[in-house]
Amino acid sequence: MKLAEENSTVAADTPEARRYNRIHRWLEISDFVLGLAFLLALLLTGWNTVLRDWAYRSAFQNYTLSVFFYVFMLMFGGKVLGLGLDYYGLRLERRFQLTTQKTRLWLWDEVKGFLVALVLASFTAELLYFTIRQSPQHWWLIAWAMFMVLFIVLAQVAPLILFPIFYKFEPLENEDLKQRLVRLSERAGTRIRGIYKWNLSEKSKKANAALTGLGATRRIILADTLLDHYSAEEIEAVLAHELGHHVHKHILKSIFVQAGITLFGFWAANYVLHLSIEQWGMFDTLSDFSNLPLLVLVSTMLSLLLMPAMNAYSRFNERQADRYAFESIRSVQPFISSMNKLAAQNLAERTPSRWVEWLFHSHPAISRRVAAAEAWQRPTLAASSRS
Repeated sequence: MKLAEENSTVAADTPEARRYNRIHRWLEISDFVLGLAFLLALLLTGWNTVLRDWAYRSAFQNYTLSVFFYVFMLMFGGKVLGLGLDYYGLRLERRFQLTTQKTRLWLWDEVKGFLVALVLASFTAELLYFTIRQSPQHWWLIAWAMFMVLFIVLAQVAPLILFPIFYKFEPLENEDLKQRLVRLSERAGTRIRGIYKWNLSEKSKKANAALTGLGATRRIILADTLLDHYSAEEIEAVLAHELGHHVHKHILKSIFVQAGITLFGFWAANYVLHLSIEQWGMFDTLSDFSNLPLLVLVSTMLSLLLMPAMNAYSRFNERQADRYAFESIRSVQPFISSMNKLAAQNLAERTPSRWVEWLFHSHPAISRRVAAAEAWQRPTLAASSRS
């Protein structure tokens, strides 16, 4: 489909885009329901305790090693159960020509993803049950504080350690574009530690860009699929939006919001664990790690209940970041054309239904973002014509 950059009006969704997004949503819902069913099946059938006993025997009654084996069995079972949906996701991307990844490389990514998730999940589980054993009464407060520290540390090290496991990055060689983006970041009051080309085309035909990391690890990453098909002005507009998050302190605010939600989540987990011991008779002690599926279930249900509110908060932040972009670039036309290009390239829905946007979208609809840019542009053009 040919996009006319001069035309700022957002194009209608193609049948292909609507079909792709509808299938993709149902795939996400199916994956969620399958994971929920897995947790409920473990708890209702008592298999959570059977796996605990296997873990103890495999670890020769060593508690710490038993926790690791238990986490491994839970994650391995969940991965095997969901592998069919994961592969269907790959087939979906191929069907709509959004991926370039071979099956062998996809499988390798799945293995790497599983191992990374296993390391992180095992570490957090060990930390959690160590805290429960050391302080049964106040474990949820102590664990909450440690988890928040872990969350911040991961945000800092992710660009250096986690991202390169799955993608290749190299310093941006386009000096003119680099200077443009450096000047833009300086005007936003943030110090960038580097601008990197993200070799996304090895796996996907979609385009993306991001401002990642915290403090000393903060860097700009630009997908090669963006660099190859977008003008310097369009890339500048996309990055101006990302810098808007920094200017409005969205990362810091989101950390505080996440801290509040996580604190409530740990309190709820402690409450449900005590119910499961004192009234339901499911477990003997708080430190019985066969209660891990119950903790994950509480977290999952809390996330589901809060998802509309969190998406609404995210859309509010995205609108603020868009407005900063309008203020920071010479013309909103590159922003409008980049939105239209991204929608076409990523097969995004420009005009989703109200309930789909409310439930699933962390960003405002493309049509709303373009309309906001046009509304911003009209007073500017009127002022220019008068002068």
